[in-house]
Amino acid sequence: MAHGNAPVGETTYPEHWEADVVLRDGTTMRIRPILPTDADAVERFHARQSPESVYLRFFAPLERLPARDLHHFTHVDHRTRVALVLESGGELVAIGRFDRVDEDSAEIAFNVSDSAQGRGLGSVLLEHLAAAGRELGVRRFVADVLPQNARMLRVFTDAGYDVHQVFDDGIVSVSFTIRPTDRSLAVLMERERRAEALSMRAVLAPRRVLLVGAGEEGTAFAERLRSGLGRVAAGRVVTAGLGPGAPRVEDLEPEAGAEIDLALVAAPAAQVLDLVPQLARVGVRAVVLYTGGYESGQPSGKVPQRTLVRTLRQYGMRLVGPRSFGVLTGGEAEALNATLWTGPVRAGRIGIFCQSAAAGLHLLDGAAERRLGLSSFLSAGHRVDVSGNDAMQYWTTDDQTTVACVRLESIGNPRKFSRVARRLSEKGPVVAMIAGTTGQLQLPGHSVRTTRVPRRALDELMRQAGVLQTQSVTEMLDLAALLSEQPLPAGDRVLVITNTGAQAAVLAELVRHHRLTLACDPIAMSPRAGAAEYAEQVDAALARDDWDVAVVGYAPLLAPETGPISAHIRRLAEVSGRTVAATLYAVTGLIGPAGPRGSAGEAGHEDAVESVEVPTFPSAETAVAAIAQARQYRRWRESGRGRRVDFDDVDRRGAKNLVQAELTGLPAGTTKRLPPERARQLLGSHGIRTWSERRVSTLEEALIAAEEVGWPVALKTVDELLRHRSYLGAIRLDLSTPAELTEAYRQAEARVRALTGRTASFDVQAMAPPGVACVIRAAEDPLYGPILSVGLAGDAVELLGDVSYRVPPLTDEDVSEMIRSLRASPRLFGQRGLPASDVAALEDVLGRVSVLKDELAEVSVVELNPVLVAESGVAILGMHVDVAQPQRGDAARRVLP
Repeated sequence: MAHGNAPVGETTYPEHWEADVVLRDGTTMRIRPILPTDADAVERFHARQSPESVYLRFFAPLERLPARDLHHFTHVDHRTRVALVLESGGELVAIGRFDRVDEDSAEIAFNVSDSAQGRGLGSVLLEHLAAAGRELGVRRFVADVLPQNARMLRVFTDAGYDVHQVFDDGIVSVSFTIRPTDRSLAVLMERERRAEALSMRAVLAPRRVLLVGAGEEGTAFAERLRSGLGRVAAGRVVTAGLGPGAPRVEDLEPEAGAEIDLALVAAPAAQVLDLVPQLARVGVRAVVLYTGGYESGQPSGKVPQRTLVRTLRQYGMRLVGPRSFGVLTGGEAEALNATLWTGPVRAGRIGIFCQSAAAGLHLLDGAAERRLGLSSFLSAGHRVDVSGNDAMQYWTTDDQTTVACVRLESIGNPRKFSRVARRLSEKGPVVAMIAGTTGQLQLPGHSVRTTRVPRRALDELMRQAGVLQTQSVTEMLDLAALLSEQPLPAGDRVLVITNTGAQAAVLAELVRHHRLTLACDPIAMSPRAGAAEYAEQVDAALARDDWDVAVVGYAPLLAPETGPISAHIRRLAEVSGRTVAATLYAVTGLIGPAGPRGSAGEAGHEDAVESVEVPTFPSAETAVAAIAQARQYRRWRESGRGRRVDFDDVDRRGAKNLVQAELTGLPAGTTKRLPPERARQLLGSHGIRTWSERRVSTLEEALIAAEEVGWPVALKTVDELLRHRSYLGAIRLDLSTPAELTEAYRQAEARVRALTGRTASFDVQAMAPPGVACVIRAAEDPLYGPILSVGLAGDAVELLGDVSYRVPPLTDEDVSEMIRSLRASPRLFGQRGLPASDVAALEDVLGRVSVLKDELAEVSVVELNPVLVAESGVAILGMHVDVAQPQRGDAARRVLP
């Protein structure tokens, strides 16, 4: 459980450092800051250690910790002295700490229980200690290590940091900078991927499963499950608690070599908690929970979902659910249908993830209707633990899954979703369908964080990760059929073959609409064309090399010849090796050796091609849209991802010291706006230069300020509502003389008083060169964490939502795409013959803001408005910066939700 914000000494307990983590072996543990109440546990931990481990940690034999040392270890201030512990089953299994040596450096040490060696606990401690150190302004870790302590030395060198080692007087002195590097981030993400994928093997590739049913609803669910599990190879399923005389879980005995990885549980909530220790005893590493009865919000007398997941993680288990629709695993030989859907499932290459039971039912029924082949299926239910991120991590390691489909009602961690989805997209297509209009539906039983940014931010995050979005489950499954059974389009040239002129015209227009090209004029045969005519056109197409994709349509007017025509379409796909799709009357799904659905009488046609499946679509619109999506994905695969944005001239130490000084004494949950000079100093630490201005409250002060900054000047109200709306009359530009400034000041002052009823204050600023006004904003969002946006300035753009969003860290390609994805971006590139703006200078500012916001969680808002992009250079004419106590942990550490 969280330990709250209880004071410890002079500081506040850093609750956001608490986390659940997945270890190298796929099991889970809790990491948290140490507490004074841990003294007894620390003593027990020390007593369990071998003499060798004690010597390696303390450089001397130490049978018992002296009382003074024990107090020092457990009483920390969480600033100059930090200690984190990993606990499992109520006992400490690892302790890590650092003590500040000076302003920049801290000495690090950790101790891992002998019984937990080799499970990656040291690397987890290092990640989380480094994250805490960065938050506190530590730049470098140092350590003294005995040469024989090879494990600890490897923890440092394998983490991806630039480690410096010096051997002197029998001691290895180690030092390294803890700012994440491309290499350290790559190491961390790969460790996270492997660990989480391994933890999901218990869910999606279990060796044996245990089925447990209790209570009226639970027994009904379990009986339904047992009917599907009955087809599993003998010995893989163990049942317990199903009716009188059935074995009880507590009576089961662990079997060496026949471990139970997965428990399928359908039981009342109160009984599930009691089951957990018994499940752990027989080796269970994951639980799929079909029943509900848990609370996710205000106390209601039910078992809290938080208690449920913490209890399972305490024993090293993952949880799918509550209210999961189930899981489906493996190919035909190792199939395990542990879903509440009893229909047939064809083995294949598509992995499906969803949340709710209703979505699961829709997806499995739709997949069966289309004859899609599935590699796995997972319904997360209330998604208390296992989420779409976990399923995608598993699919990155699963050779059987080549296409991933995720149907989401909400996203718990968009930042991680983007990172994991991008990695999976590099392996194969990821297709997403997001229910509703916000992307964050508040469903019963779900704990969903709110967001302050519009839905477009989520859409752009998906596109950034290479994810293909669809608007419905039907569209998602149709697209999955194409991606799983056909090669990706190698080019944009589309060949259209059909037997109606109207459909030919529609297909041609759709091709152009999706920015594809026609290989030639659409081929429209007679409405009475049959198999012979289609065979001729297929032969002609196979003789040509001027097309990349073929769309074949067929609408019979008399007796349908769908089966024979399907065989010719499959022949076109097989022989050409190119992308082929069809839209056939009354046929949806795949046409393969068994023929299309609804045409059983023609399924055995002698020309049938048995090795190719061709997707058929219900309409021309869906067929061409799917082809365009597939083509888009191939372009994404072939394009470079770019390099992570970074700058050598950033003063990170100065920036961290500045924000921490401003936060001193600021209560949690309170936001503070930095004074203009402090904001300029912070921005300047990241190489962002802003134009100075003079704040004035009288005409006399304005005239003096104009002489100081130099004529001509701009006069701008400080009122936030009026400041960026010149048409309201409170902003006057290009004032070249005292007389012009005097007249403008009096008119603007009267205008502000009329509009707001308040006394006016103004900023006087030197005029900047003409250019295109843009707005750059970076903010800390409750859902996304740091999020960056850019758009052209002005009410029209703001009201139309023409703003681009990204989640840092960004690559140079991300920065470039942010600007070019704006609908109004032609204004920056010389619209209608006007001079082009210095987009490279705008990209530089955007990249620098992304680095600042990514690394400084204390900065809650940075807004640069306007950023005037001239023919050469940019002028940042307005800005403000807000700071607050950080609410998110460092991204460069492994955590579970």
